[in-house]
Amino acid sequence: MKKKWLIGNWKMHGNLAANKALIASIRAELPELDEGAEMVVCPAFPYLYQLAELTRGTGIGVGVQNVSDHLQGAYTGETSPLMVKELGGSFAIIGHSERRQYQGENDGLMGRKALAAIDAGLIPVICVGETAEERDTGRTHDVLARQLDAAFGYIRTAHDKIVLAYEPRWAIGTGIAATPEIIQAEHEFLRHRVAIRDKDFAARLPIIYGGSVKSANAVSIFSMPDVDGGLIGSAALNATEFVSIYRELLSVVSAAE
Repeated sequence: MKKKWLIGNWKMHGNLAANKALIASIRAELPELDEGAEMVVCPAFPYLYQLAELTRGTGIGVGVQNVSDHLQGAYTGETSPLMVKELGGSFAIIGHSERRQYQGENDGLMGRKALAAIDAGLIPVICVGETAEERDTGRTHDVLARQLDAAFGYIRTAHDKIVLAYEPRWAIGTGIAATPEIIQAEHEFLRHRVAIRDKDFAARLPIIYGGSVKSANAVSIFSMPDVDGGLIGSAALNATEFVSIYRELLSVVSAAE
Protein backbone atom coordinates (compact mmCIF):
# COMPACT_ATOMS: atom_id res chain seq x y z
CA MET A 1 0.00 0.00 0.00
CA LYS A 2 1.21 3.51 -0.82
CA LYS A 3 2.26 5.60 2.15
CA LYS A 4 -0.25 8.30 3.11
CA TRP A 5 0.60 11.96 3.62
CA LEU A 6 -0.60 14.80 5.82
CA ILE A 7 1.03 18.11 4.91
CA GLY A 8 0.34 21.28 6.87
CA ASN A 9 0.59 24.59 5.02
CA TRP A 10 0.99 27.28 7.67
CA LYS A 11 0.77 30.06 5.06
CA MET A 12 1.84 33.51 6.36
CA HIS A 13 1.19 32.71 10.01
CA GLY A 14 3.42 32.11 13.00
CA ASN A 15 6.20 33.57 15.07
CA LEU A 16 9.06 32.06 17.04
CA ALA A 17 7.04 31.53 20.21
CA ALA A 18 3.86 30.34 18.49
CA ASN A 19 5.78 27.92 16.26
CA LYS A 20 7.53 26.37 19.24
CA ALA A 21 4.25 26.01 21.13
CA LEU A 22 2.48 24.46 18.15
CA ILE A 23 5.12 21.80 17.58
CA ALA A 24 5.27 21.09 21.32
CA SER A 25 1.50 20.61 21.36
CA ILE A 26 1.57 18.31 18.33
CA ARG A 27 4.28 16.20 19.94
CA ALA A 28 2.45 16.10 23.27
CA GLU A 29 -0.70 14.81 21.58
CA LEU A 30 1.19 12.52 19.23
CA PRO A 31 4.51 11.41 20.79
CA GLU A 32 5.31 9.10 17.87
CA LEU A 33 4.25 9.01 14.24
CA ASP A 34 2.87 5.86 12.68
CA GLU A 35 4.78 4.33 9.77
CA GLY A 36 1.56 4.27 7.76
CA ALA A 37 1.46 8.04 7.24
CA GLU A 38 3.96 10.87 6.89
CA MET A 39 3.43 14.23 8.59
CA VAL A 40 4.97 17.40 7.14
CA VAL A 41 4.75 21.04 8.22
CA CYS A 42 5.48 23.96 5.89
CA PRO A 43 6.07 27.23 7.76
CA ALA A 44 6.81 30.61 6.24
CA PHE A 45 10.41 30.57 4.97
CA PRO A 46 12.00 32.70 7.76
CA TYR A 47 11.06 29.96 10.25
CA LEU A 48 12.39 27.02 8.24
CA TYR A 49 15.56 26.54 10.29
CA GLN A 50 13.66 26.86 13.58
CA LEU A 51 11.18 24.18 12.49
CA ALA A 52 13.97 21.92 11.26
CA GLU A 53 15.50 22.12 14.74
CA LEU A 54 12.20 21.71 16.59
CA THR A 55 11.29 18.60 14.61
CA ARG A 56 14.73 16.97 14.53
CA GLY A 57 14.42 13.28 15.39
CA THR A 58 10.61 13.38 15.58
CA GLY A 59 9.82 11.99 12.14
CA ILE A 60 7.94 15.17 11.21
CA GLY A 61 9.09 16.48 7.84
CA VAL A 62 9.63 20.17 7.12
CA GLY A 63 9.13 22.08 3.90
CA VAL A 64 8.49 25.52 2.44
CA GLN A 65 5.57 27.09 0.62
CA ASN A 66 7.46 28.25 -2.46
CA VAL A 67 10.89 28.16 -4.11
CA SER A 68 12.59 29.80 -7.06
CA ASP A 69 12.89 28.03 -10.38
CA HIS A 70 16.62 28.86 -10.27
CA LEU A 71 19.24 27.20 -8.09
CA GLN A 72 21.36 30.36 -7.80
CA GLY A 73 22.03 33.68 -9.46
CA ALA A 74 21.03 37.33 -9.56
CA TYR A 75 17.38 36.85 -8.62
CA THR A 76 16.70 39.40 -5.91
CA GLY A 77 14.17 38.32 -3.30
CA GLU A 78 14.03 34.70 -4.46
CA THR A 79 14.83 31.57 -2.42
CA SER A 80 16.85 28.79 -3.98
CA PRO A 81 15.75 25.19 -3.39
CA LEU A 82 19.38 24.53 -2.46
CA MET A 83 19.05 27.01 0.42
CA VAL A 84 15.91 25.19 1.60
CA LYS A 85 17.81 21.91 1.54
CA GLU A 86 20.77 23.36 3.46
CA LEU A 87 18.50 24.78 6.17
CA GLY A 88 16.86 21.42 6.81
CA GLY A 89 13.87 21.45 4.47
CA SER A 90 12.88 18.40 2.46
CA PHE A 91 9.66 19.53 0.75
CA ALA A 92 8.46 22.46 -1.34
CA ILE A 93 4.86 23.33 -2.16
CA ILE A 94 4.75 24.28 -5.84
CA GLY A 95 2.02 26.20 -7.67
CA HIS A 96 -0.36 26.73 -4.76
CA SER A 97 -3.58 28.45 -5.84
CA GLU A 98 -2.78 31.52 -3.74
CA ARG A 99 0.53 31.91 -5.60
CA ARG A 100 -1.41 31.77 -8.85
CA GLN A 101 -4.03 34.22 -7.62
CA TYR A 102 -1.87 36.82 -5.87
CA GLN A 103 1.55 36.44 -7.52
CA GLY A 104 0.37 35.59 -11.02
CA GLU A 105 2.28 32.32 -11.26
CA ASN A 106 1.54 30.30 -14.40
CA ASP A 107 1.77 26.67 -15.45
CA GLY A 108 5.22 26.96 -17.01
CA LEU A 109 6.71 28.54 -13.91
CA MET A 110 5.19 25.77 -11.80
CA GLY A 111 6.89 23.17 -13.98
CA ARG A 112 10.27 24.90 -13.78
CA LYS A 113 9.99 25.23 -10.01
CA ALA A 114 9.13 21.55 -9.65
CA LEU A 115 12.20 20.62 -11.69
CA ALA A 116 14.46 22.95 -9.66
CA ALA A 117 13.13 21.45 -6.42
CA ILE A 118 13.88 17.93 -7.64
CA ASP A 119 17.36 18.95 -8.83
CA ALA A 120 18.06 20.31 -5.32
CA GLY A 121 16.95 17.07 -3.67
CA LEU A 122 13.58 18.32 -2.43
CA ILE A 123 10.22 16.59 -2.79
CA PRO A 124 7.87 18.92 -4.67
CA VAL A 125 4.22 19.03 -3.63
CA ILE A 126 2.74 20.03 -6.98
CA CYS A 127 -0.65 21.74 -6.72
CA VAL A 128 -3.31 21.71 -9.41
CA GLY A 129 -6.93 22.84 -9.31
CA GLU A 130 -9.71 24.74 -11.04
CA THR A 131 -11.57 27.92 -10.17
CA ALA A 132 -15.32 28.02 -9.50
CA GLU A 133 -15.89 29.61 -12.90
CA GLU A 134 -13.87 26.89 -14.65
CA ARG A 135 -15.85 24.17 -12.91
CA ASP A 136 -19.19 25.84 -13.58
CA THR A 137 -18.40 26.06 -17.31
CA GLY A 138 -17.34 22.40 -17.55
CA ARG A 139 -13.63 23.05 -18.04
CA THR A 140 -12.28 21.27 -14.95
CA HIS A 141 -10.57 18.43 -16.80
CA ASP A 142 -9.13 20.74 -19.44
CA VAL A 143 -7.61 22.89 -16.71
CA LEU A 144 -6.25 19.97 -14.71
CA ALA A 145 -4.77 18.36 -17.82
CA ARG A 146 -3.08 21.62 -18.83
CA GLN A 147 -1.59 22.18 -15.38
CA LEU A 148 -0.47 18.58 -14.99
CA ASP A 149 1.07 18.39 -18.45
CA ALA A 150 2.96 21.63 -17.82
CA ALA A 151 4.45 20.31 -14.58
CA PHE A 152 5.42 16.90 -15.91
CA GLY A 153 6.62 18.39 -19.17
CA TYR A 154 9.58 19.86 -17.28
CA ILE A 155 10.35 16.83 -15.14
CA ARG A 156 12.68 14.72 -17.20
CA THR A 157 11.83 11.34 -15.69
CA ALA A 158 9.03 9.75 -13.68
CA HIS A 159 10.74 10.78 -10.46
CA ASP A 160 9.39 8.81 -7.50
CA LYS A 161 9.81 11.60 -4.97
CA ILE A 162 6.82 13.71 -5.98
CA VAL A 163 3.51 14.43 -4.26
CA LEU A 164 0.59 15.72 -6.31
CA ALA A 165 -2.09 17.83 -4.60
CA TYR A 166 -5.54 18.47 -6.00
CA GLU A 167 -6.82 21.72 -4.49
CA PRO A 168 -9.91 23.17 -6.14
CA ARG A 169 -9.45 26.90 -5.85
CA TRP A 170 -13.09 27.40 -4.89
CA ALA A 171 -12.53 25.32 -1.74
CA ILE A 172 -9.35 27.05 -0.50
CA GLY A 173 -9.97 29.09 2.62
CA THR A 174 -13.73 29.09 2.06
CA GLY A 175 -14.77 26.39 4.50
CA ILE A 176 -16.45 24.60 1.58
CA ALA A 177 -14.91 21.22 0.85
CA ALA A 178 -15.64 19.38 -2.35
CA THR A 179 -17.78 16.29 -1.88
CA PRO A 180 -15.90 12.98 -1.56
CA GLU A 181 -17.39 11.95 -4.91
CA ILE A 182 -16.04 15.06 -6.68
CA ILE A 183 -12.66 14.61 -5.03
CA GLN A 184 -12.45 10.97 -6.08
CA ALA A 185 -13.47 11.78 -9.65
CA GLU A 186 -10.76 14.41 -10.04
CA HIS A 187 -8.08 12.30 -8.34
CA GLU A 188 -8.96 9.42 -10.65
CA PHE A 189 -8.72 11.73 -13.65
CA LEU A 190 -5.30 12.98 -12.53
CA ARG A 191 -3.99 9.46 -12.00
CA HIS A 192 -5.22 8.38 -15.44
CA ARG A 193 -3.62 11.47 -16.98
CA VAL A 194 -0.26 10.64 -15.40
CA ALA A 195 -0.66 7.02 -16.53
CA ILE A 196 -0.52 8.21 -20.15
CA ARG A 197 3.16 8.89 -19.47
CA ASP A 198 3.92 6.00 -17.12
CA LYS A 199 1.37 3.54 -15.70
CA ASP A 200 3.62 2.19 -12.96
CA PHE A 201 4.56 5.68 -11.81
CA ALA A 202 0.90 6.74 -11.80
CA ALA A 203 0.00 3.80 -9.56
CA ARG A 204 2.72 4.77 -7.06
CA LEU A 205 2.14 8.53 -7.17
CA PRO A 206 0.60 9.96 -3.96
CA ILE A 207 -2.28 12.29 -4.81
CA ILE A 208 -3.56 14.27 -1.84
CA TYR A 209 -6.51 16.63 -1.44
CA GLY A 210 -6.45 20.20 -0.19
CA GLY A 211 -9.46 22.36 0.50
CA SER A 212 -11.21 22.84 3.86
CA VAL A 213 -10.30 19.41 5.26
CA LYS A 214 -11.30 19.00 8.92
CA SER A 215 -11.40 16.09 11.34
CA ALA A 216 -15.18 16.00 10.81
CA ASN A 217 -14.89 15.25 7.07
CA ALA A 218 -11.45 13.62 6.94
CA VAL A 219 -12.54 9.98 6.93
CA SER A 220 -15.09 10.47 4.15
CA ILE A 221 -12.42 12.15 1.99
CA PHE A 222 -9.47 9.90 2.84
CA SER A 223 -11.54 6.75 2.27
CA MET A 224 -11.78 7.49 -1.45
CA PRO A 225 -9.63 4.98 -3.37
CA ASP A 226 -7.45 7.54 -5.18
CA VAL A 227 -6.97 9.91 -2.23
CA ASP A 228 -3.65 9.46 -0.43
CA GLY A 229 -3.90 12.13 2.24
CA GLY A 230 -4.38 15.84 2.68
CA LEU A 231 -2.81 19.27 2.22
CA ILE A 232 -4.14 21.10 5.27
CA GLY A 233 -4.41 24.87 5.65
CA SER A 234 -6.04 26.55 8.64
CA ALA A 235 -6.57 23.29 10.55
CA ALA A 236 -2.79 22.76 10.54
CA LEU A 237 -2.45 25.72 12.92
CA ASN A 238 -4.46 23.94 15.60
CA ALA A 239 -2.50 21.08 17.13
CA THR A 240 -5.54 19.16 18.37
CA GLU A 241 -7.31 19.40 15.03
CA PHE A 242 -4.20 18.59 12.99
CA VAL A 243 -3.45 15.52 15.10
CA SER A 244 -7.10 14.46 14.89
CA ILE A 245 -6.95 14.63 11.09
CA TYR A 246 -3.74 12.59 11.17
CA ARG A 247 -5.41 9.94 13.33
CA GLU A 248 -8.39 9.83 11.00
CA LEU A 249 -5.98 9.23 8.14
CA LEU A 250 -4.39 6.37 10.08
CA SER A 251 -7.82 4.89 10.74
CA VAL A 252 -8.40 4.71 7.00
CA VAL A 253 -5.02 3.04 6.54
CA SER A 254 -5.84 0.46 9.24
CA ALA A 255 -9.26 -0.28 7.77
CA ALA A 256 -7.70 -0.96 4.38
CA GLU A 257 -5.14 -3.46 5.70
